[in-house]
Amino acid sequence: MATPSVRGLLFFSGVATITGLALAGDTVSLSSNDGTTAKLVARMVESRHIAHPEIDDELSRRLLHRYVDAWDPQKLYFLQSDIDDFSRNMSDLDDQIESGNLDFATLVFERVRKRMYERAETISQQIDAAHDYSVDEEMITDPDDLDWAASVEVLSERWRKRIKFDLLMLKLDDTDLDEARTRLHKRYKRSRGFLDQTEGHEILEQYLSSMTHCLDPHSSYMSPQTLLDFKIVMSQKLEGIGARLRFDDGYTLVEEVIEGGAAAEDGRLIKGDKIIGVDPDGPDKPAELIDVVEMKLTKVVDNIRGKSNTEVTLQVRKEAGGTEEYVLTRQTVQIEDQDVEGKIIETGNWFEGRQEKIGIINIPSFYRDFSGASSGGLFKSTSRDVRKELVRFRKQGVDALIVDLRWNGGGALTEAVEVTGLFIPKGPVVQVREPGNTEKILEDEDPEMYWREPMIVVCNRLSASASEIFAGAIKDYRRGLVVGDRTTHGKGTVQNVMPVTTSLFGGQRGALKLTISKFYRVNGDSTQTRGVISDVILPSVLDHRDIGEDSLDNALAFDRISHAGYVPYSSFLNDSMKEELGVRSEARVKTDKEFTRLNRAIARYEERKKRKTISLNEETLRHEEEAIKREQEEQEEMIRKASGVSDEDTRDIFKDDFYNRELMQITLDYLEMRNTLRTVNR
Repeated sequence: MATPSVRGLLFFSGVATITGLALAGDTVSLSSNDGTTAKLVARMVESRHIAHPEIDDELSRRLLHRYVDAWDPQKLYFLQSDIDDFSRNMSDLDDQIESGNLDFATLVFERVRKRMYERAETISQQIDAAHDYSVDEEMITDPDDLDWAASVEVLSERWRKRIKFDLLMLKLDDTDLDEARTRLHKRYKRSRGFLDQTEGHEILEQYLSSMTHCLDPHSSYMSPQTLLDFKIVMSQKLEGIGARLRFDDGYTLVEEVIEGGAAAEDGRLIKGDKIIGVDPDGPDKPAELIDVVEMKLTKVVDNIRGKSNTEVTLQVRKEAGGTEEYVLTRQTVQIEDQDVEGKIIETGNWFEGRQEKIGIINIPSFYRDFSGASSGGLFKSTSRDVRKELVRFRKQGVDALIVDLRWNGGGALTEAVEVTGLFIPKGPVVQVREPGNTEKILEDEDPEMYWREPMIVVCNRLSASASEIFAGAIKDYRRGLVVGDRTTHGKGTVQNVMPVTTSLFGGQRGALKLTISKFYRVNGDSTQTRGVISDVILPSVLDHRDIGEDSLDNALAFDRISHAGYVPYSSFLNDSMKEELGVRSEARVKTDKEFTRLNRAIARYEERKKRKTISLNEETLRHEEEAIKREQEEQEEMIRKASGVSDEDTRDIFKDDFYNRELMQITLDYLEMRNTLRTVNR
């Protein structure tokens, strides 16, 4: 889950070897080297995946459908005749992969590219056609409710409605018809251009990941390029010019210049600049600038990234006008926007008559620089950063703690164990079941507790994996209260990243991120699909969206193993206290105007979910879209407030809003009840 994309971050180290892309005319082919990679991946899947699956005819059937859907998810290009043609391979794909034959991977890609170009004329005609927006007709919105088109005529009708909808949406935004048509022509031309820029490693990754996704949602093949991105996310350290980029209307736009990077030190590249040309080798080597207008962002990044202390030349179109060239020296930059952050709140500033200090620790991910840790010395680590904040809180007399895991999609298992160890005495943290059904317990071996006072852990539906290990352990040890959405994401599996290589077949072949084990709470429950249920539940739009593990295809099932033999920390958080805290919170929520708005938004969202079609009648759609826009804006506002996401440029990890005020009230109630119980027991 949820690690942030770094494809728009220009901090990449090294230049990964790209798997073979050979072009025969306009045809993409994969090399024999890629075939060897596929064979190795198949062997690794069979031997190391937790289920020890067979690469057999059943997997072949599922792979065929999944891979085809990956290239045409909206069923707008392939015909039923294409599917029939592909289905001749229904029971052969397993044998082909195990022999290194990747013909099917390129067959499907080339067919979708062919169909896309065949559709180009029809799309262009429909964009320029006159559409009657007074007709009462509808378009099916969910491709799962559509069959593959039986004929070109059926597909053309599908496209007529699609283009009519596109134009109608622009019309509702008061876009001039000529401008709307120009935009759509560019949009679909760009889609064809992006497909033409697809490289061999992307096709290989899509094909092999389609195979692993047939086993579970989290196993995937990573090309050398994707593996590099993954390492950057985990280490929070990378090399490059230090700029965050995004694609906008054909241009690579500078979204942010990162403090401490080469671009920031140089001072000339600013937000809003458009990068239109790149020379990856800098000015010292004879080379021409590569035109990157209309180039995919991933390819632009590949041209800009490189090793520290090497130079890159950027041709930049300034937002104020004019074009300039900048030569920048790539540097190592530490990513800070996913770091642990702490904040101390004086409750008297929020609530009259309350003078406690509440510490907030926001953990966006469980990061760990594995290479730095293996070499010894200082290295980037979530547990180290959390420990620093806890020491600071203790010195400043903080009374209670809120650990915020909203949107934390997980990370390193090691860090989840070590962070948990800061809050509990020595003991088991998580149980792991490995292939062969062997079980082991990962323990906190340090008896020191860095925090002994009351604490709550805040989660939402997107708190996953390592977040759930931490929240589950805190709950089982009765070390704190879990508050937030009804439950967490429900990802109870562990993946290991393994290089795809052997002693006979070396080289850079990427890696296999493979589900090798399942983890269980110390009480024996898996978090798989069910997550960690909150002790106090607050209303949430996310609770009603299909975003949990239980909504993913091929998710592994929930199960239980034996109790780990742990001892709860104390009796200062018992079931009656949890119940009372829930009752108090519910009473406040019922009378709070903002929570009332949120519950109304949830009800409207549930009603909208039932819709299977959308109107193509202008008047009807205008009314619907106005209502939907109001509801979505309200929902997104509520999600931001309920998830600790700030609208401001300056990030505030815990704003004063209705949701966080309720979290603070729950914390203060818990602190009050805990102190009362402590006094009675003396």
